[in-house]
Amino acid sequence: MILVAQLIAWLVALIWIQKVIAAAIGLPRVPNLILPEYNLSPEGNPSLTVIVPARNEAADIAATLHSLLAQDYLNIQIIAVDDRSTDATGSIMDTIAAQHPNQLRALHITELPSGWLGKTHAMALAARQATTDYLLFTDADVLFHPTAIRLSLASAIATNADHLVLLPKTINKRWDEAAILGFLQIFSLWGGRPWRIADPKAKRDAIGLGSFNLLRRSAYLQVGGYESLRMEIIEDIGIGRRVKRAGLAQRMCFGLGLISIHWAAGAPGLVNVMTKNLWAAFRFYISFSLLGCLWLLIFCVAPAIGLWIAPTRIPAVLILIAVALAYRLLSRHSGISTWYALFFPIGALVFVFALLRSMMITLKQGGVIWRGTFYSLAELRKNCAPLF
Repeated sequence: MILVAQLIAWLVALIWIQKVIAAAIGLPRVPNLILPEYNLSPEGNPSLTVIVPARNEAADIAATLHSLLAQDYLNIQIIAVDDRSTDATGSIMDTIAAQHPNQLRALHITELPSGWLGKTHAMALAARQATTDYLLFTDADVLFHPTAIRLSLASAIATNADHLVLLPKTINKRWDEAAILGFLQIFSLWGGRPWRIADPKAKRDAIGLGSFNLLRRSAYLQVGGYESLRMEIIEDIGIGRRVKRAGLAQRMCFGLGLISIHWAAGAPGLVNVMTKNLWAAFRFYISFSLLGCLWLLIFCVAPAIGLWIAPTRIPAVLILIAVALAYRLLSRHSGISTWYALFFPIGALVFVFALLRSMMITLKQGGVIWRGTFYSLAELRKNCAPLF
């Protein structure tokens, strides 16, 4: 048994070392839009529509819209969509739209058609009314630096991108938020390699982020838009996968501080956010989810335990050094300190808990309550896109 544990520990260590070496070589190739050489204006001055779906976002929607209205790129329109809000979201949108009638339009949805999730329906509705060259889909709690759209659109045009994703800076108000999000940034390296996003042959390395999905309008229409993802809970990743499978040009960019978001308040808030949609990322497969939990325990939690067991101590040390180096590589882009590598195993345990909680609650309810509407598990499984 000890020999088996040693062999597994060394295998995991070698895989981690290979992953970090690949990241060290690959990450510098990802464009960093805050560097001077990317301080450009979009060639040809293309038009762009920013689409902001919101449901009960009264606390954040004003700041998001004002940050968009303050952009230094002027050829943009903003469509804010009030998706059946029961708070003041709609009235806040109307007030700001009345102050900026040439830039901002507010749409109001009072009923959700059958066969749709609320967010995908809101974005599809707004996209149908947009006639601009590019579409930017974002969330109602994202803050934009005044240069964010100009720099991102300039990069998209310079690289002939059909789809561009800008990595957000997370606003962490508590240590436990940074601990969990620090784990997620490292875990994301296993889900999709940022340095391979631009490689059309790397089909599994696709990306999409709800905070910043910039698409050429023709590409959006080519992949079927959000009409093709009507029942997709993780619609941001879904649109990214469709773009990559279609052979269109996909790009990812860093740009610390160009967009910022506060996900949730503390570990409890983050767990609640993940509970809503985490099992959907595993396509509602029980077996795949349990295998994912086992992988997390072996690759992310066991090394911390292995430190205290003599036969596995050396590979455990190598794994934790590799993890710390991964934090170091990403800290310059995420703003999360390398010191949070100390909480990496805890972040993994919280993720496992959130995944199992998401699965158990969904199974118990027989489905998901999303934006105030219940969707059966059978319906979601029938309509969800393939995992890869």
